[in-house]
Amino acid sequence: MLTRDRPDSRGYFGEYGGKFVPETLMTALSELESAYAKAIADADFQQQFQQLCREYIGRPTPLYPARQLSTKIGGATILLKREDLAHTGAHKINNAVGQGLLAKRMGKRRVIAETGAGQHGVAVAAACTMLGLSCIVYMGEEDIRRQSPNVHRMKLMEAEVRTVSSGSQTLKDAINEAIRDWVSNVRDTYYLLGSVVGPHPYPMIVRDFQSIIGEETKEQVLTTYQRLPDYLIACVGGGSNSIGLFHPFFNERQVKFIGVEAAGRGLETKQHAAPLAVGKAGILHGTKSYLLADNNGQIQTTHSIAPGLDYPGVGPEHSYYKDIGRATYVAVTDTQALEGFKLLCQTEGITPSLEPAHAIYYAAKLAAELPPEKLVVVNLSGRGDKDLETVIKAIGMEL
Repeated sequence: MLTRDRPDSRGYFGEYGGKFVPETLMTALSELESAYAKAIADADFQQQFQQLCREYIGRPTPLYPARQLSTKIGGATILLKREDLAHTGAHKINNAVGQGLLAKRMGKRRVIAETGAGQHGVAVAAACTMLGLSCIVYMGEEDIRRQSPNVHRMKLMEAEVRTVSSGSQTLKDAINEAIRDWVSNVRDTYYLLGSVVGPHPYPMIVRDFQSIIGEETKEQVLTTYQRLPDYLIACVGGGSNSIGLFHPFFNERQVKFIGVEAAGRGLETKQHAAPLAVGKAGILHGTKSYLLADNNGQIQTTHSIAPGLDYPGVGPEHSYYKDIGRATYVAVTDTQALEGFKLLCQTEGITPSLEPAHAIYYAAKLAAELPPEKLVVVNLSGRGDKDLETVIKAIGMEL
């Protein structure tokens, strides 16, 4: 069931979060917060969401014991939460369906969204088609180039894909354009944000819809192993798949959280996307959180081989987890992520997307140092079809 605990009434997780937006959007955010509060208190809304999770998304997704991987590396048992098996191939569909239902309930027939890796865009296009809503997706020109299969999928579902050619032509710039659209069309438009970023109440709303990942994981591991896992590991870009896994375990202090950011070409090069590892607090896209900025406060250009991690900020709840020590955040390079990608392909016959390949790499290194009785859960947040061209080019493999 969807819950509302943390943030506080102002939308803060500790000192992070809030609403830093133009006055034009304050009324829209208040309207959204009120509509969401009423929706999650409505048993019919909850039942409709749960039914679509089962019948449309294909939930629950399996918690798969990666036996060959665990045997190869030795040490702890690695379990994969198979979000790659959800409809459209990633965890993004959970939030897209939930917010799509909310948009329809609010009478907003025009839905806009941003996307980096394309998985959120595909999920929103699918949800809007299923719910009878129109859909516009903003996507950076660079991401369109490296994620063309997802662009074609969106267009086949009759979504309009708008190219963003400003800035780094990636996720940050797509969000900028989506917000500009929303400011201009706020009366009839619903902005379906894809991660736990942005102004309140978005980090809370997205977190709640994605918490189905952790809720299922808790039930599944208790049923099979009669105890909780020792570690939860997930990649962190904006941070929705990781918060979705972590949040239901927040009060289970014996369960350790590890978020894996993109170190890109190395933290020392500044060609990375690791705000929790080396960033500082600031304001980006309407919220206060850790971000990458220069000494003048200008947002830095980021890099990651995984487009879904190529973002200079992170959700405010992750920033809060870092400060209170509830989660540990590490960074994995492009080269290491490619090793994680190949490792899962060659041991389990599973092709991960490049985003969770970061988490696979780190989990394998950690598990090798742990005793066999330890349980390590990795959120396999997406499948790798979209990344095959990038991977083949990076590792020099011939088709």
